Amino acid sequence: MIDYITADEGHIDMYSGGDLVGIAKTAKTICWYLQEMGFDGSVATSSSMDFASEYGFDTDEEAKELWESGVKKFYMSAT
Repeated sequence: MIDYITADEGHIDMYSGGDLVGIAKTAKTICWYLQEMGFDGSVATSSSMDFASEYGFDTDEEAKELWESGVKKFYMSAT
């Protein structure tokens, strides 16, 4: 189950139980990992998600927007 995310070098790292289980640069890839690993609707986030421009993203909001797009795809695929 994906339970923690961080922003790093322009991508999102996804963790389950403290182990890195996925790296994604696209919403489609995030969706795939959520489908494969499981997702209960919420995750804890590193402060890197708030300061994404310091972690390879163009803006501070870009990592959150990418994550939200992946989650939206996940929910759309479940219907």
